[in-house]
Amino acid sequence: MTQVLFKNCNLLDGKNKTLQPGYWVLVQDNLIQEVSQKEIKAQGATVIDLKGKTLMPGLIDAHVHVTAAEIDLANDYIPTSEVSVQAARFMEDMLMRGFTSIRDAGGADMGLASAVKKGLIKGPRLFYCGKALSQTGGHGDFRKPNIGGDLCSCACSNSNISIIADGISEVRKAARDEIRKGATHIKIMASGGVASPTDRVTNLQYSVEEIRAIVEEATDAGIYVMAHAYTPEAIIRCAENGVRTIEHGNRLNEKAADIMAKHKAYLVPTLVIYEALANLGPKLHYPPESLQKIQDVRTAGIQAIKIARSRGVKIGFGTDLLGIEGQTWQAKEFTIRAAAESAFDTIYSATVVNAEILNQPGKLGTIAAGAYADLLVVNGDPLMDASLLAGQGEALDLIMKDGVVYKNKL
Repeated sequence: MTQVLFKNCNLLDGKNKTLQPGYWVLVQDNLIQEVSQKEIKAQGATVIDLKGKTLMPGLIDAHVHVTAAEIDLANDYIPTSEVSVQAARFMEDMLMRGFTSIRDAGGADMGLASAVKKGLIKGPRLFYCGKALSQTGGHGDFRKPNIGGDLCSCACSNSNISIIADGISEVRKAARDEIRKGATHIKIMASGGVASPTDRVTNLQYSVEEIRAIVEEATDAGIYVMAHAYTPEAIIRCAENGVRTIEHGNRLNEKAADIMAKHKAYLVPTLVIYEALANLGPKLHYPPESLQKIQDVRTAGIQAIKIARSRGVKIGFGTDLLGIEGQTWQAKEFTIRAAAESAFDTIYSATVVNAEILNQPGKLGTIAAGAYADLLVVNGDPLMDASLLAGQGEALDLIMKDGVVYKNKL
């Protein structure tokens, strides 16, 4: 049995909108054992005096792509071994930024999740969907328009993040196969997107019948569906047919937000990806057609968050970043979202709400007895200065995941 006792903490527990001073927190093995404003006595525990620094839950990113080794998602030419090595580095960097849990939105698999659990990779807990499901010509189909012929039996999409499946029988089989491989959720492409070469952002993708079939398979397996969707029409189609989380949602309007709230669907904005692509895309030779589409959605994301919050939609936190250069922008999402909401709201999204999305309420994203010991010590008050969370972990004096300390400057 290993015990760590934090004392003199300014507690940011994910629920209170101000820091709670003078707290004691006892960690035993990988769980938080006790949280108290009174002194906790634990003989033999390692005592860490925070001297008034902030103790907060580990952060959760609900939309990542750890296998996106390059900024261009038409990337199936990269050897799997290279992708795996790069994914390991991405995940270690995420952990050092304070992200102790992540939800992959296409590409990650059981092998990466298992490597983290076994300690072969230093990284966040990994919740994965395997390959995202896309229709032919959809957001997950990265073949150029001059590529002809039928797909091979593996439903190759020219990308390691997605597969192509059309029709009710095919989408059922594709969903079942990802479930067989341990997926914690299923990802579908329900509208056009920025990265894909042959669709428009406004395209509706997957029919009602196909979406219902995928949702049925996920529900029967005790998991859920997340959907890439930009437009009100795509968002409404997904929410009305059982999709649980809407990714991006930049063109959300009041009608779509009301339907999301009615069906208790979550919105996971990813504002930082558009800033990263707009800045990095030209020098990294990002496809011109994709650079143009960035401008169509870039400015709408802030308004979508405001609309969602005004209509009672729960809002998560995601980033969607790609490539070596892009991944370093991850924590900038905190400062970008300051244009739409308070620092508390963003932190709440990245802790409490994302824990709900992962079906881990009370276990992740909080500091409470029985929760996993995923903890950060921040040198300052992130509720007053969100930029403390926005770099590469410079303001984080301690990072603990599952009771293991990965960084300690105290």
